[in-house]
Amino acid sequence: MKRVSVDIGGTFTDCFVIWGDRYVQSKALTTKHNLALGFNEALDFACREVGTTREDMLAEVDSVRYATTLGTNALIERRGPRIGLLTTAGFKSTVPLSRGRGYGEGLSITVQQDIPNAERPHPLVPIEMIRTVRERVDYKGEVLIALDEDDLRRQIRDLIDAGAEALVVVLANSVSNPAHELRVQEIFVEDYPEHMLGAVPLLLSHQVAGRKGEYVRSMSTIMDAFLHKAMYFGLSSLERNLRASGYAKPMLVVHNSGGMAQLNSTDALQTVHSGPVSGIAAAEHLAKRAGLGNVVATDMGGTSYDIGLVVDGGVKFYDFQPTIERWLVSVPMVHLATLGSGGGSIAQHNRMYDTVQCGPKSAGSDPGPACYDRGGMNPTVTDADLLLGYLDPDNYANGYIKLNPRRARQAIEDELCDPLDLDLIAAAKLIKRTVDLDMANGVATELRTFGYEPSEFTLLTYGGNGPLHACGIARGLGIGRILAPPFASVFSACGAGNLSQLHIHEMSTFTVLFDANRKQLFTDFDKLNRMVEELERRGREDLLRQGMPAEAIRYRTELDMRYGNQRVQTTVVTDLHRLASLADVVKLIDQFHRSYGERFGEGSQAAEAGVRINTIRVCSYVELDAVDFRDIHPGARRVPAPAPVATRPCHFVDHDAAIETAIYDAAALEHGVVIDGPAVITTSHTTYLVEPGWRYEAAAQGAVWFTRIDA
Repeated sequence: MKRVSVDIGGTFTDCFVIWGDRYVQSKALTTKHNLALGFNEALDFACREVGTTREDMLAEVDSVRYATTLGTNALIERRGPRIGLLTTAGFKSTVPLSRGRGYGEGLSITVQQDIPNAERPHPLVPIEMIRTVRERVDYKGEVLIALDEDDLRRQIRDLIDAGAEALVVVLANSVSNPAHELRVQEIFVEDYPEHMLGAVPLLLSHQVAGRKGEYVRSMSTIMDAFLHKAMYFGLSSLERNLRASGYAKPMLVVHNSGGMAQLNSTDALQTVHSGPVSGIAAAEHLAKRAGLGNVVATDMGGTSYDIGLVVDGGVKFYDFQPTIERWLVSVPMVHLATLGSGGGSIAQHNRMYDTVQCGPKSAGSDPGPACYDRGGMNPTVTDADLLLGYLDPDNYANGYIKLNPRRARQAIEDELCDPLDLDLIAAAKLIKRTVDLDMANGVATELRTFGYEPSEFTLLTYGGNGPLHACGIARGLGIGRILAPPFASVFSACGAGNLSQLHIHEMSTFTVLFDANRKQLFTDFDKLNRMVEELERRGREDLLRQGMPAEAIRYRTELDMRYGNQRVQTTVVTDLHRLASLADVVKLIDQFHRSYGERFGEGSQAAEAGVRINTIRVCSYVELDAVDFRDIHPGARRVPAPAPVATRPCHFVDHDAAIETAIYDAAALEHGVVIDGPAVITTSHTTYLVEPGWRYEAAAQGAVWFTRIDA
């Protein structure tokens, strides 16, 4: 197996190469003005280690896979086309009103409660770019008012004259009957062929989001249109770069659903958060292979701290109406919590509480932390780590970046020491303590929201800064066991190399499995089976179009179910791809009953209210070869620890004085090495910090376990 996987983050571009039985990891700074430059640099590092050229490597690999934050950055920077919206008459205010909650979505609870200062996000579609057309379809898909085509042509002309660079069509109940949306598309192509307008994209909401809910379906389609241009040019430039280097196969793009597809089968919205989702996919694969049980996957990079759950038993956590940036959308996405805490997070004086606040602003890769000596003036977490003695200024990122302690010292003194009346080391310790506790609180909140206790989980820590802060985060959580996985610094890129080609299609329905009023069970099996068959057909066509063999395609059927008119839905993954009898219906209800009880407590079920299905979802996928993670438990093997390459004074938050700390190199990663903290292990890709009271144990493939021994 030969494969290249890339995770383009806000600060670093991570590259993971599978070259036969060799696994190679490399990094380069992300070049936001041209992502291909950072990719080429990272890939060239890997090529040198393998002993080949970029052209020769790309000629032999079976695939190149990208996970990127390009879409996320476009939303933050509001880089997108002027969008025009066509919607059903009477629904013009659906998007501007945003269910009355648009001021708070995507913000913390504390900010949401500050209603007097609430501000809605700047709209992606201004109200003057919204037009309505006369038509109406009811919830069952029956046409009540035919589409007024003359009126439609006038509205399209108005939007084009107003400067629309992309058009979005969101008609009421089009997921039940898309005929009117499809007719809008036909009329647009008739009146404005490509040779007249160039290539103004027109997006139909029923093709982007298959579930009911006018607002979330509208925002999903609007966001897809807004990201279309940035994603098209960004990813196309990456594909052209591959072609220029001799790669002839289709480029694969990671989706936030936990799968991937070719570029021509990828919607822009599907790529948002694809990098962190790759890390969660790798964590799931590793946990299953090594029998780790419950795992909380945490990725601390240069810009953010991403949290995902991997629960024993294979339960997947999806957000079916996730908030992306400041908007609620309707697209299945692997559940992910993101904090603005990373190595590049800027530390600033919080005047209200007279303390340090870390993030959410980040120095990124340009100019980067002050110690990068590239013009950054703000103190960051990395600056504090350097002054506390954890980082080697001459051997950071394999010597690729030389750190300047004087710049770090100056930034912290200017911004924090004087306002807080602290000396330099005390201010650096406060930064370290603050960012560790912020991340620990984020993990604890995430776990307890789903009804779990942190002590039930192993903390999986990865990303360039994960192993450096893991002990401090785990101490704040009360967790005594940490795993830094193999290839920790590029673990998300490694995860991109493990993914299956996958497509998710879903359809809203109103299927009552048990009618509480009539005391009857569902019997229209053909109706439900036809919907599942249709979703399977869409997924199968997607995969066949990408050259996947028909016999390799597999399906997973998921049902969003609820009791009566309850707002709470539970997703049931069922092996009943078709219903053939009342016994199948009872089996499905029983599975939902047990799943609901496990999540909300036995006895909370309410079958007397009736049971119904609101959404049918089919995941169509082809499983591909994955990284072979060997047993990464420490086991009984013990080898003598290598001699330290140096010692230097390090400062720890729970100790007043500096402690002379042993410094090790990559030789400490040999399977069986055990080291009691304090210690620092500096490798070419990341730094492992073993705080006092913790033990370091190296396992197979470069995995590292941290165990608390002072509890």
